[in-house]
Amino acid sequence: MADELPVTWSKMRTFVALAQAGSVRGAAAQLHVTEPAVSTAVASIERQLRTKLTEKSGRGIVLTEAGRVYADYCRQILGLIDESTIAVRSRGLGLLRLGAVGTASEYVAPGLLARFRHEHPDVELSLTVLPRDELFVALRNHELDVVFAGRPPRGSGLSIRATRSNSLIVVAAPDHVSDPLTTTWLTRGPGSGTLETTHSLFEQLQIAPPCLTLGSMGAVLAGARAGLGMTLVHADAVDVDLASGRLVEVPIPRTPIKRPWHLVTGPTPTDAARAFISSCSSPDLGPARFQPGGNR
Repeated sequence: MADELPVTWSKMRTFVALAQAGSVRGAAAQLHVTEPAVSTAVASIERQLRTKLTEKSGRGIVLTEAGRVYADYCRQILGLIDESTIAVRSRGLGLLRLGAVGTASEYVAPGLLARFRHEHPDVELSLTVLPRDELFVALRNHELDVVFAGRPPRGSGLSIRATRSNSLIVVAAPDHVSDPLTTTWLTRGPGSGTLETTHSLFEQLQIAPPCLTLGSMGAVLAGARAGLGMTLVHADAVDVDLASGRLVEVPIPRTPIKRPWHLVTGPTPTDAARAFISSCSSPDLGPARFQPGGNR
């Protein structure tokens, strides 16, 4: 039998779509192709690699350990291909792919994006909002250029390029400040770095208060204003509420908690990424300025 044809970029994209969707039907819908086309592409890759990459699970599929490893390599390869295409085809700085955790996307990034857009009107901007860990995976796979987030994991190969001070504080409506042991705490959903820090604070204080998960930062703050409970939140997100008196800072042991914002890139940032970091580090930004430095 003739050797199987080499794995193409198109087949890699099909496999990544399958890994993300968890089903042949979902991958086909995402790629706008037929389900047999997806199955054929994946079967071709498995024959080429002589390795089983997927297994059936109910009505969907799951990746084998080999499949998870291969999907990660595919994302990195395809990310590099897209990055190289952007670099070659673009004029000037071209495209800047930004990522941010939810709070940073709402309260930190907008003003900096507006400034950069004014300075570089020809640069195409995109902003992806994901949980912290997913952002760092996308950055490592060359799917993003710069990320607004906390500190990346050690050994990730990612670099902090600039930092801005920030703290997590506990807030509540003025007439709903009560014992943190018994009052309801409002929390974000799974994947939130703030949620992890909240649970860590509970452990340090040796408390197990009732919690109400409201998902988004906007919902959490609306709940706090309405008197549903107290919450641990980035100070950046409540500047206006504290100034207006709609919320007050609650003095809780071990708070405020220092959690600086970082601008993070891969080891070799693009020209557009360097220009953005330079813009965010301009001295005339005042308190909004990111200080250049970090593990370059």
